[in-house]
Amino acid sequence: MRLVVQNDKSRARLRTVALRCGVAALASVALASGCAAPGADSGAHAPARAPGHGGAQALDPQARRAAEHARLVAAARHWRLDRVPLAPPAPPARKPQITPRDGFEVDGQEEENLPPVFTTVPTNQKVLFLTIDDGHEKDPDFLRMMSDLKIPYTAFLSNYLVEDDYGYFRRMQAEGHTLNNHTLTHPYLPGLSYEEQKNEICGMQTIMKKQFGKAPTVFRPPYGNYNGDTLRAAKACGIKYAPIWDEEVFVDHWEYRDWDRSLHPGDIVLTHFRGRDDWDGTMVDDMRRFLNKVTREGYAVARLEDYL
Repeated sequence: MRLVVQNDKSRARLRTVALRCGVAALASVALASGCAAPGADSGAHAPARAPGHGGAQALDPQARRAAEHARLVAAARHWRLDRVPLAPPAPPARKPQITPRDGFEVDGQEEENLPPVFTTVPTNQKVLFLTIDDGHEKDPDFLRMMSDLKIPYTAFLSNYLVEDDYGYFRRMQAEGHTLNNHTLTHPYLPGLSYEEQKNEICGMQTIMKKQFGKAPTVFRPPYGNYNGDTLRAAKACGIKYAPIWDEEVFVDHWEYRDWDRSLHPGDIVLTHFRGRDDWDGTMVDDMRRFLNKVTREGYAVARLEDYL
């Protein structure tokens, strides 16, 4: 009788081992096939495997380009774009000379070598520059969309709106996007004294160096308003450029600075970190409007700092 019991226990142990091995084998197959059960964030794209991963033969350049194009087609479809955004040309080997836009100079502009205020970068290429102001809305779908589509942009940050989540903007920076200065509290700068303006700009420089690793050389005055003291204070804080914008895109319309109400090569486009609390839509909706228009008109989105 004792022998029978021992055999029964042995068989039970064998069944347990077999069951565990079977589960492990199924898990291995699921991982190898990319069919593991989705998590809470299953709507996000799984990262593409690098060519040659797992010992597979590396793709040749033509095959890599084809694979990347197929990936972009899928991404454009996922984000409901009309078509794949155009790829920008290589950055210029020789950067253009940036000067103030006519009528946007201040007294002492040239003599004091003050940062130029401009709305368009001199170029004959059909490129635009996307800039996004303040940092109020922190939409993770926006980060995923721009990463999937490989669209560069420049963020101009105000500390009182970003200090609750510096990590969101560090993720943005890690994707290769540039973070620039938009003051501490987003005031109307011409209404402040020189020292007050300098505190707003230099104070933000200090925070950006601490939080993001370096103080930028590009600054945008809030509302696009400035005076001579603004540019003198900006220069004292290490600023070299003060771009504003030629067009502004909202979730439901565009606004234009120039009378012809059209895009031009090198134009700087403004939008804001906003969501449904302020707009009838999300940042993804806003970017869809932006990308559909610029792509339809034959423009690519380039990185502003590559031209400065």
